[in-house]
Amino acid sequence: MTQATQPPVRAVLLDIEGTTIPVSFVHDILFPYARKALPALLRTKADDPAVRAQVEEIARLAPGVPPLRQLEAWMDADAKVAPLKALQGMVWAQGYADGVLKATLYPDVTPALRCWAAAGLALAVYSSGSVAAQKLIYGHTTDGDLSSVFVGFYDLQMGSKREARSYTSIVQDAQWQPGDVLFLSDVVAELDAAAEAGLRTCQIVRPQDGTQPGTTHPVAATLDEVAARFGLPRAVQA
Repeated sequence: MTQATQPPVRAVLLDIEGTTIPVSFVHDILFPYARKALPALLRTKADDPAVRAQVEEIARLAPGVPPLRQLEAWMDADAKVAPLKALQGMVWAQGYADGVLKATLYPDVTPALRCWAAAGLALAVYSSGSVAAQKLIYGHTTDGDLSSVFVGFYDLQMGSKREARSYTSIVQDAQWQPGDVLFLSDVVAELDAAAEAGLRTCQIVRPQDGTQPGTTHPVAATLDEVAARFGLPRAVQA
């Protein structure tokens, strides 16, 4: 089936880092903030059930290693590990609440998301960051609270982003048909997995992030280019 004869896209599943938000925001602002704040969280919230559950998971994954040391090792390796992401989300929540953190999206993102949502497209997020962290990012942007444009948020609880079964699980949870869903990411391995699960794909290649385009998926530099390529509603350009 050619692009022209494919059914219309009815849902868009989006990655965050390198797709809707610059990599620099995550690596230069969020990660350093979490590294600085995690010791105090582990010290002052040790009896909090949510924190305790993640500390227990760290002990299961890295027996005998002090929790903070293991968290730092995972951060050094940019590991996509659930307890790290969950604890980072907790400290970021305080940072957003205090007004210290505010997400700056790529300029094409907010107009496109609002346009697509208003047109009836179902929008959802799939990121290695926790669901709580995802909601914080979109709930505290320089363009205002955008969390309401999304119908779903998915994280590593659904499985690895590089495994097809994770996308199958998301589609089943959302009650979508795989061929109706367009997945947007800057990472080719994630797009490969989504395509294996039957989703349509497009690689977002942001020049400012130095993303290298692959050869197996459609490529776009902005969400407006995505809209043009896949026949989605296009936001009015200023």
